[in-house]
Amino acid sequence: MSEMKFTGSKEYVASPELIEAVEVAGILEKPLLIKGEPGTGKTMLAEAISEALGMPLYIWNIKSTTKAQDGLYVYDTIQRLYDSQFGEEGVDDIARYIKLGKLGEAFKSEEQCILLIDEIDKADLEFPNDLLWELDKMEFYIHETRETVKAKTRPIVIITSNAEKELPDAFLRRCIFHYIAFPTKEEMDEIVRVHFDSIDDHLLEQAMKTFYWIRDIKEVRKKPSTSELIDWLHALIHGGCDPDTLEMKLPYLGVLVKKDEDVDVVKKRRF
Repeated sequence: MSEMKFTGSKEYVASPELIEAVEVAGILEKPLLIKGEPGTGKTMLAEAISEALGMPLYIWNIKSTTKAQDGLYVYDTIQRLYDSQFGEEGVDDIARYIKLGKLGEAFKSEEQCILLIDEIDKADLEFPNDLLWELDKMEFYIHETRETVKAKTRPIVIITSNAEKELPDAFLRRCIFHYIAFPTKEEMDEIVRVHFDSIDDHLLEQAMKTFYWIRDIKEVRKKPSTSELIDWLHALIHGGCDPDTLEMKLPYLGVLVKKDEDVDVVKKRRF
C-alpha cells in the first residue's frame, strides 16, 4: 500500500477501527471486504481512499448477471466479423478486439490504484471463487493473444457486500473483513456536519431524534440510512421547516421511508 496513511477525507468520516482495517489490508496486501447495511458508506470508502491518497479509482459494479470474465476482458468477435465484412484494415490483429474489464484496467494501470468490486453478493455463488487466482496473483491470461496481464503495482482492493448471500469460505480466507456498524448519534452528528457548511443545531437535534425513533420501530422493514437522513435534512432546510413541529408533522416522510407498509407503520405510531 502507499506510504501515505488513510485517515478519512473531508467528506468521509472513518472510525478508528475502519482506518485500522484499511491499513492492515494494505500491509498484508489482501482485499478488504466491507459489510454493513445499505447507506453506511461502504461504496464511498473506496472513493474516499482514492481522494485521500491521490490514486485513480476503478469501479466494478456487480449485477446478478455479472460473470468473473466480465471484469477481466471480453473478445469482441461480433465487431471483428463486422469489420472483416467491410474490409477494415487490421482485422487480423486480434488485440484490437480485446476489451479490458475493470479488473483488467486496474491491473494495466501504470500507478497504484484503488479497485472497488461493489456489491459482490449480487452475483451467483460461484462468482467470488472464480476470482481467487486473479486476486491472489494479480494477473490473468488472455488466450486469444497469448498475453499475461499482470499488475505492475498491486491495487488496493475494496470489496463491498450487503450480506444478501453468504460468501464462500475460500474467498473469505483471502480477505480482511470489517463490518461498518450503523453510526451512533454522536458519530452521525459528525457525519452530518461534514455535509453541511452550517446547520441549525436545534433542527439537527430534532431531526436526528425523529430519525432514530423511526429506526427503532421494529416493524419498519427498510430502516432509513445515513444518506436518507442527509437528504431529509436538505429537504427540511429547503422547506424552512420548524424544528419543533418535526415529531408531529413528519414532513417529507417519503425521503426517509421508502415502503408503503413502513409509511403506514410510522404514521400509525405517531398519529
